[in-house]
Amino acid sequence: MLRLHQIRLTLADAAHCNAALYQNLAAHRLHISPADVLDANVSRRSVDARSRDDVCFMLSLDVRLAAPQTEAALATRFAANEVAYVPDGESVRHDVFTLPVDPYPVGRPRPVVIGAGPAGLFCALGLAVRGARPIVLERGKPVDQRAADVKAMEADGILDPESNVLFGEGGAGAYSDGKLTCGLGDPMIGTVLQTLVACGAPEDISISSRPHIGTDLLRGVLLSVRKKLQALGGEMLFAHKAVGLKLQNGRVAGVTALAGPNATPVMLETDAVYLAIGHSARDTYAWLQTLGVPMAQKPFAMGVRVEHPQAMIDRAQYGRLAGSAGLPPAEYKINVPTPDGRGAYTFCMCPGGRVINASSEPDMLNVNGMSLHARDGENANAALLVGVRPVDFGADDPLAGITLQRQIERAAFRLGGGYRAPCQRVEDFLANRPSKRFGSVRPSYQPGVFAGDVTQCLPPFLTDNLRYALPRLGQRLKGFDHPDALLTAPETRSSSPVRLIRDERRQSAVAGLYPLGEGAGYAGGIVSAAVDGLRAALDA
Repeated sequence: MLRLHQIRLTLADAAHCNAALYQNLAAHRLHISPADVLDANVSRRSVDARSRDDVCFMLSLDVRLAAPQTEAALATRFAANEVAYVPDGESVRHDVFTLPVDPYPVGRPRPVVIGAGPAGLFCALGLAVRGARPIVLERGKPVDQRAADVKAMEADGILDPESNVLFGEGGAGAYSDGKLTCGLGDPMIGTVLQTLVACGAPEDISISSRPHIGTDLLRGVLLSVRKKLQALGGEMLFAHKAVGLKLQNGRVAGVTALAGPNATPVMLETDAVYLAIGHSARDTYAWLQTLGVPMAQKPFAMGVRVEHPQAMIDRAQYGRLAGSAGLPPAEYKINVPTPDGRGAYTFCMCPGGRVINASSEPDMLNVNGMSLHARDGENANAALLVGVRPVDFGADDPLAGITLQRQIERAAFRLGGGYRAPCQRVEDFLANRPSKRFGSVRPSYQPGVFAGDVTQCLPPFLTDNLRYALPRLGQRLKGFDHPDALLTAPETRSSSPVRLIRDERRQSAVAGLYPLGEGAGYAGGIVSAAVDGLRAALDA
């Protein structure tokens, strides 16, 4: 098979794509007749908006020739970044269910996975296809029941500390944009994406340069993952919070779980525990610290959610072609250095989305962003973050970063007397005055915002950097510092402030304990966490 890169597809041609068009594009690149091309399929697609007057799509095509014996020789005529020869055995895309794996050792007890977010679910799937029959402990509820608790927060400001945007089946990733971009160069990324497709995700996530599923479709995917895991002998125990480990001679011998606040503790005997607790399981970090599990502070980032009209972002990115048929809602990812070296940057950008509550503890307020698969909402939003350093924590305690997060979240909660979030126009923020009204941008956050001053809940090193960064980010993306753009605070949970120390086999100094994913401080999104969990399962 030949893989052709940097194939240009105009917007006009994109509206009439078919097999013949792809064959013609492949033949043109290879300088051969279209009749010599057996088939051509898209393996990668991205929007090229470097020239706003000539926005187009860039494709990679997987091509098979009518005379396959000529493919390798033909590839040598081109630069490697234009045409590459891919042997048939290397072109097969495996999902986890068809991945060649080694059987789990006979006689070992069933492994326990703590947490049903991306790292935990993919770890459990990897163990299950090996025949390990894993048990998954999830402190929250199944995704279908969890949805009702999230609606209660949005409608009435009612928080369930164990079932919310952060806790429950699917983890924090279930209530996000479902973004699947990943900066890793790991070939296991393809396996993760193919697995999601096998579980009902849109097929185009395997070819898009910026794949996403959307919060609405993620719920169905999670239900499919659960059914496939159970069919392989895995077990999921919802509303079961891990509260302790049984240790013998410095290694894991079991996990203690509670199925409700007044329940009798349940002991699960095992020799392998996979910690996929997510970045907000603060009570779990506390008892792990008490047990002596090695951990350390790590840098992270905090800030606000910035919100603009999606139409403005489209114009900034696509110019006069904004609104053209076939173009997706425009995205951005921008950053700027700051004088103190922290830097400010955007993260988790949600086109056509909305700002949401992402609190997990009573009397504390935290926000995030999400969008549906269609990304057809009025506004775009993104986290606008500033780097936070361990020196900012002011203590040697590994959990001091959590203390700082809580201080900010508690201050934000008190400002609004509940889960209404402080929100400020960019013009007012830059002028260092509270907002008294909103302008052309309507806030999307539920259960509601109040016009105010976000500096009242954020430390000066964050707000000073944000004031420095906003005008400069506006130079990089026209309109980013628009006077009516909104800042909703605070966003404190972009990543974990704690790292659970592990070795090259992902094992803690406590033998048989494997810290994974974002909660362990080794991942930064759905896919990187899933890859971490899957590799841990396959290496066990």
